[in-house]
Amino acid sequence: MFALLAGSYARLTGKRLTPHGRGAAWLYRDAPFAVLAHDAEPDPRFIYGNRTAQECFEYGWEELVGLPSRLSAEAPERAVRQRMLDAVRRDGVVTGYRGLRIAKSGRRFWIDDGVIWQLVDEQGVARGQAALFSSWRDA
Repeated sequence: MFALLAGSYARLTGKRLTPHGRGAAWLYRDAPFAVLAHDAEPDPRFIYGNRTAQECFEYGWEELVGLPSRLSAEAPERAVRQRMLDAVRRDGVVTGYRGLRIAKSGRRFWIDDGVIWQLVDEQGVARGQAALFSSWRDA
């Protein structure tokens, strides 16, 4: 999973996902930003969420992985979210994204300055989409 996340991010943004010398363990445990990924199914399900993302959304790993990613936004916000995901599918990456999200408890929060990118393996096959955000605040 790390190779897919980091490789796609680097190819699409020209930047490293993790600092030099840091890898999958750092991204999962210690990154000060949230990273989430969902698969490429018609109703995508989360396939990754680092600890920062788990804390933001109030789900443990077992609850998060397999959860339909549409549930990260309330119903009225899902159309806006879908338009953004369609833009990522078309353009490969969207930067500066801002969106309203919902945690397991019902707490609503804004994510700001997010980067959403297409997960594309080295053979060019689309495997899903991922998001990174380092700024969030309660709505």
